[in-house]
Amino acid sequence: MVAAPVLRVDCSRVRFAAMLAPLAAAVFAILTFSGPAHAMEIQKIKSPGGIEAWLVEEHAVPMMAMRFAFDGGSSQDPEGKEGLANFLTAMMDEGAGDLVSRDFQERMEDISMRMRYEEAKDAFYGNFETLTANRAEAVELLKLAINKPRFDKDAVDRIRQQLQAALVYAARDPNKVALEKWYASAFKGHAYARPANGTAETVGAISGEDLESYRARVFAKDTLKVVAVGDITAEELGKLLDEVFGGLPDKADLHPVSKTEPVSGGLQEVFEMNVPQSVAVFGLGAMERKDPDFMPAFILNQILGGGGFASKLMEEVREKRGLAYSVYTYVYPYQHASIFSGAVATRNDAIGQSLEVIRGELKKMADEGPSQKDLDDAKSYLTGAYALRFDTNSKIASQLLGLRMDNFGPEYVDERNAMIEAVTLEDIKRVAKRLLDTNDLIVTIVGKPELEKADAAKKG
Repeated sequence: MVAAPVLRVDCSRVRFAAMLAPLAAAVFAILTFSGPAHAMEIQKIKSPGGIEAWLVEEHAVPMMAMRFAFDGGSSQDPEGKEGLANFLTAMMDEGAGDLVSRDFQERMEDISMRMRYEEAKDAFYGNFETLTANRAEAVELLKLAINKPRFDKDAVDRIRQQLQAALVYAARDPNKVALEKWYASAFKGHAYARPANGTAETVGAISGEDLESYRARVFAKDTLKVVAVGDITAEELGKLLDEVFGGLPDKADLHPVSKTEPVSGGLQEVFEMNVPQSVAVFGLGAMERKDPDFMPAFILNQILGGGGFASKLMEEVREKRGLAYSVYTYVYPYQHASIFSGAVATRNDAIGQSLEVIRGELKKMADEGPSQKDLDDAKSYLTGAYALRFDTNSKIASQLLGLRMDNFGPEYVDERNAMIEAVTLEDIKRVAKRLLDTNDLIVTIVGKPELEKADAAKKG
């Protein structure tokens, strides 16, 4: 899955424990697999209690990484309590069971344990890493955090102040504002339109009871997906799964979220901010992850704006015209919609011309498609770089969890590059026509854009 750039504030506080000895530092450093991604053995296991997981055993270094997720995310925030899921990510190490916040965090540091949480629109993610020698104690802390978080008032109030301060900062960042406004415009009336981090008012309205209510509704075994990589056996992982997650409800109580797509017909909105350069976010609806045209769209995105300096948009906007330092695109499939989107930032007097060039390149690609060389170069990069996603325990776990969230099997790792190689120039041209209808382009601009200069240049 193509990863979308994160332009919003991530308010979950990552307390990576200080390594207490050279050995601990070494085992938490990058663990490189000697073989390619397809050399991994991905086991599908089921705990005695019936919890399924994927496991890659790697016993060379005494540590393990585990990634897990529950369906939910910010789309499950109640109206008037936007930012609730994000608030919860920041509270998961603020005390649990009999341990208040300070004691819980000190215990994590003592055993060199890493635990982090984050929310997306459709899921609530957890990351857990531990040394083998301290695994039993680390698992106990993880179990407490998942099942018995405290949500003490002093901790809730302290985190609330941090979140609200981050919102003030984000409101001054044109990148974050432009992205938030794009979703509000593209998905008006849908859960995806609401701000994932909330507002000062909605975050101010969230209580410890709200946090517990969200946890109780969302943390459940029927939507749980787990991947573990490292120094642990299938039998040991099965016991761990039941110990940590076995006490959760069998079924989540999720609010229904409808399928949707970005509004059609085209839209351009300007939101004024007194900054020296404007930021524009642009986008369209795209294919679902399981759509046969998704892989051609993925490759097309690499050619257009996902390939850095090798992309068409970077060449036309930056290299040839010097209009912007950076322009990029990505394809991102959510559970209930998919988007092709991108962004550009430049001087207020150049943003209009930059957008004209971007529109022109999208239309040209829709009309003519890329060249065979463009396709061959994109394939070569995408297939060659794939192994780099699997060169550490944590990367492997993240990649495999992404496959589980998209409902793919372990075989995808071996089949993915062949799927890319099978895409033809005719496939790319057909998908370009399907995807890149600039009449439907949604654009949000934040800054003080001088759009009349682009209009004048266009008429001239």
